[in-house]
Amino acid sequence: MLNGLFGKKPEKARAEALYRHVVAAARSPDLYARLGVPDTVEGRFEMIILHCALVVLQLQALGDVDDARKLSQALFDTMFDDFDAGMREMGVGDSGVGKKIRFMAEGFYGRAEALRQAAGEEDPGQLQAVLARNVYNTQGDDPRASALALYVNSTIAGLDAQGGAALLDGGQPDFATP
Repeated sequence: MLNGLFGKKPEKARAEALYRHVVAAARSPDLYARLGVPDTVEGRFEMIILHCALVVLQLQALGDVDDARKLSQALFDTMFDDFDAGMREMGVGDSGVGKKIRFMAEGFYGRAEALRQAAGEEDPGQLQAVLARNVYNTQGDDPRASALALYVNSTIAGLDAQGGAALLDGGQPDFATP
């Protein structure tokens, strides 16, 4: 209790460190130059959501571990605190921020669930379709989505090898190189 009053909870500090790595990976110039992610506010949002979802899914893979749930929630909160601050900097008024954040949170949950389901499928077309729809705003066969799916699968493999426990213990997420 006192830690919450006089300093950050441990999971909040850890979530902020994880979030810095998420944002760094999401801002990799190669995602935009080589993989064709739109270099727009929406494209950057999609990349932050994607990378954050990959970390959250890795933490969820630990199962019913209280520390993993707390860290996952703190990471989500940190991400949306950042989105809130960004919208305010862009001039979105107080009355509009809450609605936009709610819409963005629903988008996060939907995208994370679609990513979880698609990543578990043997058919690579499932993940490609999710990425085409969410990142590129296209339907059907999109070569950019194929390339991004390879990156996502490499990242998932790296995170799986690393394990969620390493993230709990302060490890940096092992994101692939685009």
